Amino acid sequence: MATRYPIVLVHGIALKDFLIFKAFGRIEQLLCDMGYTVSTANTDSFGTIENNAEQLKSYIEGVLAKTGAERVNIIAHSKGGLDTRYMIDKLDMGHRVASVTFLCTPHKGSRIATKIYAFPRPVRGFLAFWLNLGYKISGDKHPNALEVCRQLSHAPDGVLEEILPADGIYMQSYSTTLERSRDDFVMGIPLIFSRHFERDSSDGLVSEESSRFADYRGRCVNGSVSHSEIVDFMVRKSKKEKIYAFYRQLCEDLTARGC
Repeated sequence: MATRYPIVLVHGIALKDFLIFKAFGRIEQLLCDMGYTVSTANTDSFGTIENNAEQLKSYIEGVLAKTGAERVNIIAHSKGGLDTRYMIDKLDMGHRVASVTFLCTPHKGSRIATKIYAFPRPVRGFLAFWLNLGYKISGDKHPNALEVCRQLSHAPDGVLEEILPADGIYMQSYSTTLERSRDDFVMGIPLIFSRHFERDSSDGLVSEESSRFADYRGRCVNGSVSHSEIVDFMVRKSKKEKIYAFYRQLCEDLTARGC
């Protein structure tokens, strides 16, 4: 039995569907094979929250027109959750969303982003230039890596305006925890730095405390799983089935809720 409304996956920074690469790995296809109507909103990898919210709104309106559905369920990873919150609150899309599931979303910012944003201006500019150029080539319409870093930071001018859970929309959040650097090659190095900046457990980029929003459901998967592994990016075979099982259970729960 499928969910009442189609599911839209929303990716975070750096990831997007590009050629044969998929922002959510095999997850979208896995859920489609199970009978769910699922697609991925291919917003900019390094677009600002405001920019990506506009792109997400346009994408969802297209899904609604194509499927004839009245609303959608959103599963949003990382910054994709902030894009989603902004879209609902500022772009009058609350009546088009049945539920939002936030995965490792930095609702209270990222201390690593704060440290990066504190780099000397020439260093920040150099890094942002090459990131923007690279992602422009890969399909971003309006990349702005420096502003994205500011929006994700804990600096006074970088904190996202507090947006409360929206009435009439079921909202839940999950986190993951990377227990050891050797458990994930990609997030292992950020985890080393994260441990110096965070007081709480972290997935390598986002702390558990920052991930908490609305109905916090705990960890997606027991054991050591990183920020990028939860979206099926370079995951060891020993973890894959646990991650896939989480998404299956998540969709079954949404179905049971009438979403």
